[in-house]
Amino acid sequence: MWRHIAANAITFLMLGLFLLGGLIIWGKSQYDSPGPLSQAICVQVERGSSMGRVSEDLAEQGAVTSSAIFRIGASYEEKTSKLKAGSFLVEPEASMQEIVDVVTRGGASTCGTEIVYRIGVTRTSVQVRELDPATNRFVERAEFTPGEEETPDEYTEMLAKADTRLRIAMAEGVTSWQVVNALNGMEVMSGEVSDVPAEGALAPDSYEVRKGDDRAALLARMEAAQEAQLAAAWEARDPELPIESPEELLILASIVEKETGVAEERGQVASVFVNRLNQGMRLQTDPTVIYGITNGEGVLGRGLRRSELRRETPYNTYVISGLPPTPIANPGRASLMAAAQPEETGYIFFVADGTGGHAFATTLAEHNENVARWRQIEAEQGAAAAGNASTGGN
Repeated sequence: MWRHIAANAITFLMLGLFLLGGLIIWGKSQYDSPGPLSQAICVQVERGSSMGRVSEDLAEQGAVTSSAIFRIGASYEEKTSKLKAGSFLVEPEASMQEIVDVVTRGGASTCGTEIVYRIGVTRTSVQVRELDPATNRFVERAEFTPGEEETPDEYTEMLAKADTRLRIAMAEGVTSWQVVNALNGMEVMSGEVSDVPAEGALAPDSYEVRKGDDRAALLARMEAAQEAQLAAAWEARDPELPIESPEELLILASIVEKETGVAEERGQVASVFVNRLNQGMRLQTDPTVIYGITNGEGVLGRGLRRSELRRETPYNTYVISGLPPTPIANPGRASLMAAAQPEETGYIFFVADGTGGHAFATTLAEHNENVARWRQIEAEQGAAAAGNASTGGN
């Protein structure tokens, strides 16, 4: 009898182990398999939250088939204690394992709301944006110019939220003075900056920050990034360039940056200045003259006068030969590479063509034709503007 009971016990034990093994295999399959989401969602993990609370939220949003399996899987991978606060994008059909990785990896929030402080050439603006998970695109909620427009409620509300991402976007072609002036006016930063970094020393880019971050520390990040970009451009430069140092390359790149906003033209614009340097011609570029007037402190806001084009200053390239003594703005990576590797052309002239770009020429006669065409376009645009003004814009 005891032998029969023992045999039954062993049978039941083996059956139990078999069922347990099957349950584990099934649970792992559920944990690793594509999830039920048909479109992306944004999952918010509050500071101090738990994996249990997150699993229930995910189940309610239809991101996981079982909150229990999600918790068990996170515990098995020893990630329960690694939960990070923030807003995270969960892609369609993301498995439980992938979602656990997303909410425990750390780093910047990948969805939700962000506030972007844009330092532009003509103004500094603040934009409040929110990611639409369905389209994976940001939707603008508010935008304003600090000091000139009333601060919208959306900005105040989002700034108070702990998981709102903060970014400072520095445009290509802004001056170092403009960057410092803008940073000193941003309430989210700390530490007043009085010394302006050298012109051209800051890398235009998007920089993630946190409330209370030090302004000087951010400038140091910008300088380190530009130093690395300049070194890479210098290393990759055309050996035939009439440029003798990384500083001269930076100067040339800054002129290219200010001369065109059309990305495809940078190599051609750079070729014009390189050709002029090779032929001993003066660069004759308006942005350098403007910098000599403003010292990079703001925008001139008007056309250049003839007297200013004739006045001898270190930056008046209609009067001086070669490059000006310093950069005239902070060039981006693309302009640095265009200056380092300009296109091979015979161009030595260019003028606006009315489309936002430029018409290039190899001879003075061709250039004069392009100039005449541009003058005609200017006259037509002026007449159209006058006509609109006289009719009230109708």
